[in-house]
Parts: sequence; C-alpha cells; structure tokens
Amino acid sequence: MKIREATRKDINDWSEMRTKLWPETDDGHLSEINSFFDEESIDIVKVYLAEEENEIVGFLELNIRNFAEGSRNASVPYVEAWYIKPEHQGKGFGKQLMEQAEYWALSLGFTELASDTEIDNALSIKLHKRMGFQETERIVCFLKSLKNT
Repeated sequence: MKIREATRKDINDWSEMRTKLWPETDDGHLSEINSFFDEESIDIVKVYLAEEENEIVGFLELNIRNFAEGSRNASVPYVEAWYIKPEHQGKGFGKQLMEQAEYWALSLGFTELASDTEIDNALSIKLHKRMGFQETERIVCFLKSLKNT
C-alpha cells in the first residue's frame, strides 16, 4: 500500500474515479484535472493517490478555503474529495489518505482540517467521525442565477 502525489500520468485513473464519485460531467472531469496540473485550479491545490500493486485504488483532493463551518481561522485546508474504489474499501486506504492530508496541513502550519459530505451520506458521515472529525452544522444550500433584464 502506497500513498503518493498525483502526476500527469495518473489523469485517466483519477478521472475515472472522479466520475464514479461525481457522475454529472460532460468531459470526465478532464478540464478540472488539467487545470490542477496547469496550476490554474481554484478548487484543488494537492492530490494524493492510494496505490496497491501498481493499481490506483483511491484519491483525496485538498484545497485551502477562506471559510469552513465551525472554524474561526482565516483559511482552512479542506478535503474536497475522498474516494476509494468499492472493491478496495475497508482495507485502510481511506484512513491513510486522510492521515496524509493531516500531515500536509500540519506541515503548512494549519491546526484544522475541514471536510463535508451530502446530508444523507450516512457512510461518509460515519467515516469522517471515525477519523476524528466533529460535525459542526447541517445545512441546505441555495444558489440563484441572476439575469440582467
């Protein structure tokens, strides 16, 4: 079992897993992944992959946000995505990825790590709590597109 940073050679594997996590995409997430490698992404600043016997089995994406519910800090490292292929779940890959994220955040001088999940994703909520996260809030978010008339 190995945890390492993503490289351009990992684009297809990363894209496939991202599409499993968020299937509503037209380009297999390639534009977002390429913007990360081009250092233009506003959503991803670090990506770790879990690998077993040369197979990529999971990933974790991190960002630094200027707000996280429950935090009073001006910026907070944020887990934007955390995914392990179903056939590899329960083997400790998710835990190792999260521990790497914690090490990364601490190495940058941060004292907190934030994350979120869908309100009805009981498994993710359970796993976050098992990793030491505390639930801070439950919300329903809204966004309205405004048009000039």
